[in-house]
Amino acid sequence: MDRLTSMEVFVRVAETGSFTGAAEAFGLSATMVANHVRALEVRLGARLIERTTRRHHLTEIGAAYLDRCRDVLAGAEAADRVADALRAVPQGTLRVTAPVSWGAHRLVPAIGAYMALYPAVRVELSLNDRVVDLAEEGFDVGIRSGRVGDEDLVARPLAPSRMHAVASPAYLAGRGTPAQPQDLAGHDLLAFAAWGPDHAWRFTRGAETAAVPVRGRMVCNNGQALLAAALAGMGVVVQADVLLDPAIADGRLVCLLPDWELPQRAIHLVRRREPRPSAKLRSFVDFLVERLG
Repeated sequence: MDRLTSMEVFVRVAETGSFTGAAEAFGLSATMVANHVRALEVRLGARLIERTTRRHHLTEIGAAYLDRCRDVLAGAEAADRVADALRAVPQGTLRVTAPVSWGAHRLVPAIGAYMALYPAVRVELSLNDRVVDLAEEGFDVGIRSGRVGDEDLVARPLAPSRMHAVASPAYLAGRGTPAQPQDLAGHDLLAFAAWGPDHAWRFTRGAETAAVPVRGRMVCNNGQALLAAALAGMGVVVQADVLLDPAIADGRLVCLLPDWELPQRAIHLVRRREPRPSAKLRSFVDFLVERLG
């Protein structure tokens, strides 16, 4: 039997002076009430209540145990109130993980706005381009680029990232500007390691499609580093708009093949499945979906 329940029953027996009174209070049979008390006595190896045909009264051990039961039950109720408060009002620490570029440029400003609304929430943000196991590494929320196939996660779509092929003006001055996707085969392509060794850049223009295998001389696992390489004139890179747009806007990078499109990258906010997520988690998810969805 559940020990806390048995303690509650024992306290009610002591307060009402009878098994019948406790049975009525809990909606149990008198026999079940007696079983709860007996379970405690067996566990303690001592009698808590002396039973006679006329009345029940506490033993010395029973009286001392009654006081401790009241303390334990009060502590349990206090713990429940703390949990209820955490579920009701956003507060505490929220651990978030996201890809480096998207997290730095899109997520950080949103987190700032969220924290202004909920000053009792502290956010720990970890930026990493690998796929993070939320449960294994103790994260509440994650941002995933691409498809989410984990059935243990609840995924909410955010605005997708547009992808651009870019190079620096200095690089293009020396190597020429590609007019068709196939022209990229003669260029230095900067590869993103997370997309795998057999990755191809897939362009579309209306009904036309073109796939360019990426066999770059430089492979890197970090989008910021690939951006730096493109700015240094080392080759052509394909990355998301969130990373490239500032450099395109000020002319440090040139957007190539403007008539062609690259596939968008899906962005999802993911969390572990929980029957009753905390207020901080619910509020953060709802805030990001509204702001970045």
